[in-house]
Amino acid sequence: MVNSNMLALHYDLRSTHEVRYFFGEARGGTSLLNTTIINTSIENTSPIKDNTFTKDATGVSDWYNLYPHIMRVNHFISEVEKGCTFLSASDRGYYLGQAYGLRAYHYFMLYRAYGGVPVIDQAKVVEGVTSAEDLYVARSTPKETLDFIKSDIAKSEEYFGSDFTFKGTSIWSKSATLMLKAETYLWSAKVPDRDQQPETNDLQIAKDALLQLVDKFTLLPNFSDVFEYSNKENKEIIMAMRFLDGEAANSAAKFAYPPTFINRVYGSNGVLMGDTLQMLNKGLYFHAFKYELFESYDAEDLRRNATFIDFYLKDKDGNVTNKGVALRKGVGIVNSSGNRVFVSDVVIYRYAEVLLMLAEIENKLGNDPSPYINQIRQRAYSVNYDPAVHAHVNGSFEENELAILFERDKEFVYEGKRWHDIRRMQDASGRALVFSPIVHYGSEQPILDYNKESYKVLWPINVGLITGDPLVEQTPGY
Repeated sequence: MVNSNMLALHYDLRSTHEVRYFFGEARGGTSLLNTTIINTSIENTSPIKDNTFTKDATGVSDWYNLYPHIMRVNHFISEVEKGCTFLSASDRGYYLGQAYGLRAYHYFMLYRAYGGVPVIDQAKVVEGVTSAEDLYVARSTPKETLDFIKSDIAKSEEYFGSDFTFKGTSIWSKSATLMLKAETYLWSAKVPDRDQQPETNDLQIAKDALLQLVDKFTLLPNFSDVFEYSNKENKEIIMAMRFLDGEAANSAAKFAYPPTFINRVYGSNGVLMGDTLQMLNKGLYFHAFKYELFESYDAEDLRRNATFIDFYLKDKDGNVTNKGVALRKGVGIVNSSGNRVFVSDVVIYRYAEVLLMLAEIENKLGNDPSPYINQIRQRAYSVNYDPAVHAHVNGSFEENELAILFERDKEFVYEGKRWHDIRRMQDASGRALVFSPIVHYGSEQPILDYNKESYKVLWPINVGLITGDPLVEQTPGY
């Protein structure tokens, strides 16, 4: 029964997979706005992808419905800590290590989106509380919220102890907790928010967490193999949301080319394209990445064509009039029944991020990040890797930071990272890169204007939520 409930918490986690794109990537300057080059409509342009938020245009509502998942984790923790005496000490520790890790992960998603949020660690409704007034909870301050997340991570580590047992890439583990710890403390070190300010040991804590994973995972030799349906339990994946044919599908159909693409656009070889990737009329193309992101890859970078399929419109004289890309990465399989099913796992953490976070930490510490960056580049170029051409050479803080960011851009498309990256990563003055025009693909303007829109790094809260809970205050600035 305890195991069934833990699996249910993982099903809850899987149901939140689109949150990672909307909270973590859609706002980050890599998404196409309004329409594609084949005149299909892009969803969520306003207010999310173009960052035109107001108190009346919030993009999502009710904390993206993450609190019901938190409530169920709270209930699990309460039941296992107070009861379940039939569990062995090791089983109890492993289950609670998972539960505290999952709760910290949910809260960290909320924290990066909203800053301070209501911190709720009891399942009051399940435990019989019915009075509306007793269920009202005000927002904690940013520091209180992040301190709670850090506390949950510490409890997860304590309960796991020395148990690095890995029960599969889709099951929360001590390794997943260490990745979350590193991500949390790196954020803490670089992203101030009112009463939440960096502490001197944040970077070292993040680094120590990552170093525990260096000998436990590895980069696969071939980038595209990381995401293959038949290779879900590979040695690069630390934590992923599991999708299976006949069970559940991910949202990749929204990024895949639609039927109107076929026999209308041309490949880079100049030939009219058919159903090149066998989408079998299942692609929706509600979301699209900018061609400028595709252009940022070198032609020899194997990640480019493993991530995208590029296509072109021509006029009657054969001249290219427009350029576009659709997602190739993570679009699932054609199953035994001949249907396209979008069942690639949605990756939360993988070893490539261990290396690039270590690079970012070393850069912030004033050290040379190039050994970590170049491990990623060596895999990207494979047999074509030439150190004289492709290796990063240590430079200034900002040069290194941008090199790390642009490597992350190429590595983590559709993995819910880019918006968080440009909020966390910095220019030479320490200002977040979200305010720098250098990182905005296809534009000479920054994604947000520092002087007028700095409050928009956080999401507003919908009016209905505030009406329903009078203790909750609107995000500052809105």
